[in-house]
Amino acid sequence: MGLTDITARVAKAEAAAGRAPGSVQLIAVSKVQPDARVEAVLDQGHRLFGENKVQEAAGKWPDFQQRFPGAQVHLIGPLQTNKARQAMTLFSAIQTLDRPKLASTLARLAQELGHCPQIFVQVNTGEEPQKAGILPAETDAFIAEARALDLPVTGLMCIPPVDEAPGPHFAHLARLAERNGLADLSMGMSADFEEAITHGATHIRVGSAIFGERDYG
Repeated sequence: MGLTDITARVAKAEAAAGRAPGSVQLIAVSKVQPDARVEAVLDQGHRLFGENKVQEAAGKWPDFQQRFPGAQVHLIGPLQTNKARQAMTLFSAIQTLDRPKLASTLARLAQELGHCPQIFVQVNTGEEPQKAGILPAETDAFIAEARALDLPVTGLMCIPPVDEAPGPHFAHLARLAERNGLADLSMGMSADFEEAITHGATHIRVGSAIFGERDYG
């Protein structure tokens, strides 16, 4: 597959959905990928990436960002509060705000540091007990709480259940975002990003289809 093919599919899906060209940002999910593969995608001009773990991102992105100006990284995996300070400086966006304690920690650090990454609230649209995220029924109140802490919440993120059709989950997330005046929707991965685009995704997260299969060794 590769970056060129995925970029073409994104453009085709934008057009089919009546979306403006370039209205969807492609997050190349570089977690657990060898540096050589990531560098190859950077060499092709791509500048937006996603990482699941703070420690892994800290080990490779400061060097890449020195060598490739404009490269940005979003945190798309769970964030422990004891890693929050490091995350504030590594990432341009944190897509996984999923609990009040983390919101309070990020707000305190934002005041202390004088800056804050863009924030997405992770919503557990499938209400899966093993999965992180705010329950849909609690999302409005949580967004209000985060805004009261002066956090720059700009969007919502979800990961639909693997055994369910993703479309209804994407539609639900879009309704929650619209109701709360949020412009950004991070939803859709390698298998379903075209459908996510039809439901208004502004950010899609694609990994192995760009880089090749991961080797967790």
